[in-house]
Amino acid sequence: MAQNTRTFSDKFFLVIKGLAMGAANKVPGVSGGVVAFVAGFYEEFIHSLQKINLKAFKLFINFRFKSFWRYINGRFLALLILGMLISYFSVSKILDYLIIHYELYVWAAFFGMIIGSIYYIVKDFDDWSKRNICFIIIGTIVGISISLLEPAKENDNLFFVFFCGIIGVSGMTLPGLSGSFILILFGNYVLLLVDAVNALYDTIADLIQWDLSFIENAKRLRLLQVLVVFSLGSITGLVTLSHFLGYVLKHYKNATFAAIIGFITGSLGVVWPWKHKMYKKNNLGEILIDAQGNPILDNYDRYLPDLTIIPTYAAFFFVLVGIGIVLWLEWYGKKTLKTKPT
Repeated sequence: MAQNTRTFSDKFFLVIKGLAMGAANKVPGVSGGVVAFVAGFYEEFIHSLQKINLKAFKLFINFRFKSFWRYINGRFLALLILGMLISYFSVSKILDYLIIHYELYVWAAFFGMIIGSIYYIVKDFDDWSKRNICFIIIGTIVGISISLLEPAKENDNLFFVFFCGIIGVSGMTLPGLSGSFILILFGNYVLLLVDAVNALYDTIADLIQWDLSFIENAKRLRLLQVLVVFSLGSITGLVTLSHFLGYVLKHYKNATFAAIIGFITGSLGVVWPWKHKMYKKNNLGEILIDAQGNPILDNYDRYLPDLTIIPTYAAFFFVLVGIGIVLWLEWYGKKTLKTKPT
């Protein structure tokens, strides 16, 4: 959709979609790319990121800002990123609270949303060739395998942190691949999405109060350095992955969709609602904690639901709620397209 045909309502809902992408991408096991896919703007998102290239750079350094903005579909990207930023400082906090107090139901809702997403993609997928079925199977196996890997130890080496940024943002561009869960496997989820972000919050609070004492805090400065490098890696990942995905969507669209179906199906194991958290322990068997005093998540121990207790049926209800949310998004997308002038 061209930028100048978007109504105020379109712009508002783009911010909401960005907000949903940001919130989803922070939850281990959930992919922000699934939101983009189901909400119907995945291809525009990838192609817009793909426009951040040498031509865009030349337009920018030659001060042709309007041409640069139009070329990269700047308004679309800006509204999405605005939603993601709002999510980072608001909705993701609410989500953190809900996961702490209503974890089973939150995971159940996400499980339902992924089931709904699979339905959404499969119902319009009509190329069931042997090759594409193989891609679906491979994608599913990779998704399941990722959920069963053992997490590594925390590593704040800046080259590795930069690499984590590239991989961590993958959930934004590749539906079904959770960047947050990958960071858990790399051992850096707490470092990059908890400790480093909290260091930024604390620094902003200090600056507002004109307190510059943090300059002498070596640990805080190191975390800020880590956050900057992680952010640069994320930006690099967004641009490079979008170019790769833009190419495969153009030349191998059905095969790409088949792999995405497999990835999303495989990710069901990551968001399985009935599971216990497993925390990292030292050699003495004591649970390790992060800088904020929170236990460090290691992985999950999954189990079958107990059909004799009420919370299980409440979780089933939230699975249906998750499916309903995706079906509503699909209905809204079709309704919006029908009301657009041709």
